[in-house]
Amino acid sequence: MSTLPLLALRVGLVALVIVASAELSKRSNAAAAILISLPLTSILALTLRYWDTRDAAAVSALSTEILWMVIPSLVFFVALPALLSRGLNFWVSLAASCAVTAIAYSTTVYYRSA
Repeated sequence: MSTLPLLALRVGLVALVIVASAELSKRSNAAAAILISLPLTSILALTLRYWDTRDAAAVSALSTEILWMVIPSLVFFVALPALLSRGLNFWVSLAASCAVTAIAYSTTVYYRSA
């Protein structure tokens, strides 16, 4: 399969997961949270990495880096509800949560590379 159709297939698959998650959240927050919390993106990325390279060591290295990046991503899920529960505007809360998450990622990357 040539590069463009394969890329389109990948984009379509990822878009399908995102749309399914959004639609499911309209019916059940718990079910949507379960679907979203599954490492679907990681599974897809790891599978595609292996498919492209057939290199298990590269997949293992990527998996380890994903593990380290999950930790700072949790900052977002602590910050957003905390800010919203204090009455901050959604967009302000979202932006602030993204900012503190970016700081957490930067800190993690800095200390992982040191």
